[in-house]
Amino acid sequence: MHRDSFETIISYYVIEKSAAMGGVKIIALVSQKGGSGKTTVAMQLAAGLALRGYDVAVADLDPQESASRWVESAAAGTPFPVQLIRLLGDTDKMERALRPVARHADFVVLDCPPSIEHPHTANALDLCDLALVPVVPSPTDLWSTRAIEKLILNRMKARPKLLGALLPNRVMRTALAADVLEVMRDFALPVLGAALSQRSAFAQSAVRGGSVYDLGRVASAAQDEVEQLVSAVLRQLGE
Repeated sequence: MHRDSFETIISYYVIEKSAAMGGVKIIALVSQKGGSGKTTVAMQLAAGLALRGYDVAVADLDPQESASRWVESAAAGTPFPVQLIRLLGDTDKMERALRPVARHADFVVLDCPPSIEHPHTANALDLCDLALVPVVPSPTDLWSTRAIEKLILNRMKARPKLLGALLPNRVMRTALAADVLEVMRDFALPVLGAALSQRSAFAQSAVRGGSVYDLGRVASAAQDEVEQLVSAVLRQLGE
């Protein structure tokens, strides 16, 4: 079969699969290495969307089950405010598992494995509307981001409607961080108009199985950052 014809079939197949999911918007948190704060972003974003009145689910695709453990850490009287599901298998199995959730959810946030070699990461890029890449402003994280960006850009060739963006995460007020953030502007994927700082409130909310919104006024700065993140993601998705 001619290569162009093969790519056309793949593109048609993936777009039809997404249409079968209805109006739900799927956001995938993807990274090439651990330590990027991927799960933290996924959980805070999900909580922020829920606070705005959206019906949200988090899908745990990571073998480390960090999102699942996060939710399990919540006290019985204060459960995490969104549904959590585990997704396994290939793209078809994941889509079938998501269809019941898609009937009522406005958003599904996918917490992917920290590896572009893991098949769940590729499956997520077949299903999602927005691929969000948390980037810690350090040289090593910047180098690894090139690989995940290349994967997303390649998927965009088969899925023209797929969106992607870089999210500065765990940002510290240092000259090195400022330099790295400037270099991020040279990437093909856009830098999201929001950033999460290195704050103890994010770690504290994980220990409690909640979000920064549960910590009250002491976490107001972190709450403001999550609000900016939610607004930026909604803009990216045209909401």
